[in-house]
Amino acid sequence: MALPKKSMLEQLFDSHATGLVRYLTRKMKSAQDAEDIAQNAFIRIQKLAEAGELENPKAYLYQTASNLAIDQIRREKLHSNYLQGEVTRQLADYEIPGAMPDYCTPERLLAAKQQLNEMEKAIGKLPLKCRQAFLLHRLKGLSYAEIAQEMAISVSSVEKYILQALKACRKALERVGASEI
Repeated sequence: MALPKKSMLEQLFDSHATGLVRYLTRKMKSAQDAEDIAQNAFIRIQKLAEAGELENPKAYLYQTASNLAIDQIRREKLHSNYLQGEVTRQLADYEIPGAMPDYCTPERLLAAKQQLNEMEKAIGKLPLKCRQAFLLHRLKGLSYAEIAQEMAISVSSVEKYILQALKACRKALERVGASEI
C-alpha cells in the first residue's frame, strides 16, 4: 500500500522545523519561545502553502517567523519599560529616596516568581487548541471572534477554551497559595 503524498506544509515542516527552531532560539534566547513562534509561523503560512501560492516557501516561512519574533521582542520590551516606569513612579511617591515599596519586598518577588512558574506550567499542560486560543487572547489581544476566525473554530469553542485555561491558571495559583488571578 502506497503512502499518501505529503502536503507542501508537511514537507516544509519535515525539512525546516528543526532549523527554524534553532534559528529562532538564537534570536529569542529561549527554546520554548522559539518553538511557539515556529508553530505560529507554520500556522500563518498554512493556507498559502496549501493553495500553492508560495514561490519560495522556506524564505516566506523564515521571514514570517522572524517578524513574529521581532513582534514578541517588542511586546516584551514595552512591557518591561512599562513595569520599570511604574516602579520608578511608585518609588518617587515615597519620601525616602531609593526606598522599596511594600509590594516589592524580596518575599513578594519570590512569591510572584513562584506563581508565574506555576502559571507557565499550567498553560504548558493545556491542550494545544486551548493553549493557542488563550495565548492569542492574552498575549496578542485578539477578540474571541478574531481567534475563532484564525483557528477556524466557533466563537463558543474559543470561549470554552479560554474558560478552561483560566480554570487551570486559577488552580495553579491555588497550589502556591495565591488567592487572586
